[in-house]
Amino acid sequence: MENREQSHDTTEDPAQSQLTSEVIVDDPFHNQEFLQRKLYFFLEHLKKMHGNLPEQYQMRISYELLAGLANSLLNDTIFEIVKGLMEIQHVTEAHLMQVREKVENDHQLEVKQWESKIQDPEELEHIVALMKIKHSKNMKETDMKLVLHLDQKVKDQQSTLEKAGVPGFYVTDNAKEIKIQMYLLDFILRLSRLKFESNK
Repeated sequence: MENREQSHDTTEDPAQSQLTSEVIVDDPFHNQEFLQRKLYFFLEHLKKMHGNLPEQYQMRISYELLAGLANSLLNDTIFEIVKGLMEIQHVTEAHLMQVREKVENDHQLEVKQWESKIQDPEELEHIVALMKIKHSKNMKETDMKLVLHLDQKVKDQQSTLEKAGVPGFYVTDNAKEIKIQMYLLDFILRLSRLKFESNK
């Protein structure tokens, strides 16, 4: 009687065993071979993109940086973060363009209002000349504000990507470093459009 009970306790359900085995095998995120192939896929494409850059930037983007970038992209969340940042950037740029257009339209409207009020051609010419000086100064101030706003957005992007652990990203005002980061962002966006075939 005891032998039968012991035999029953140690017998493994074949169907359950097979199901468990299939789940482990079929889950690619627990499969090192899958991740390794995906890593090579990203790295090969990154090397091709890198090879098409101007030589001065090829020299500043090392193989180690490309390998680190490829490794970070195994986490699909990075793609979503970058896409989200790009959408915010496009919305911001469109809004700032509207702000600039409004300032230009306000300037044109002001000139037309003076044209409708002043009948004397010489007086009108003098006023319009003064308006142009005023408007030129106003537009420069507006452009400065827009540039500062865009600069802050760039810093926000740099900080977000640095915190997300994406290699090559950190807060900087250096124009060359920002250019490199722009190339890296382009790499990520282009990779996000490629389809990785896990069964190949």
